[in-house]
Amino acid sequence: MKNHKELARSYFLEGYNCSQSVLLAFHEELGLDKETAARMASPFGGGMGRLREVCGTVSGMLLVLGLLRGYDDPKDQEGKRSLYQQVQNLAHTFQEHNGSIICRELLGLDHPSDSPTPSARTPEYYKKRPCADLAADAAQILEQFLQQS
Repeated sequence: MKNHKELARSYFLEGYNCSQSVLLAFHEELGLDKETAARMASPFGGGMGRLREVCGTVSGMLLVLGLLRGYDDPKDQEGKRSLYQQVQNLAHTFQEHNGSIICRELLGLDHPSDSPTPSARTPEYYKKRPCADLAADAAQILEQFLQQS
């Protein structure tokens, strides 16, 4: 079995954003090629395009969940309820582990959003950002959740 935790960390350290890193850790099981998965998750990095809202790693978890267990019938009330319960369970678990699901809170930022220009991935960047660890944690939370339910 794949080590999704380490795959997610590795993808982040390669330069993929936080959301891409989590989705890419599962892309083969989802039947997605790497490029499609990376494009699909690309808007969610930095808490949705550096708006610093919901952490991209959480968005990545939910993209995987939707592809595996999402509903496609708009009248499927039980499917919606079930999926939303799973979303809430995953979000609560992530919050318990990390203190928040909000990007700016996880990064300790005192402003609501950042410039759309991504930060350069330098050794200093990696030292001060918890994102690789958050991606690894999100992938592990999701993997365990999927195995248990």
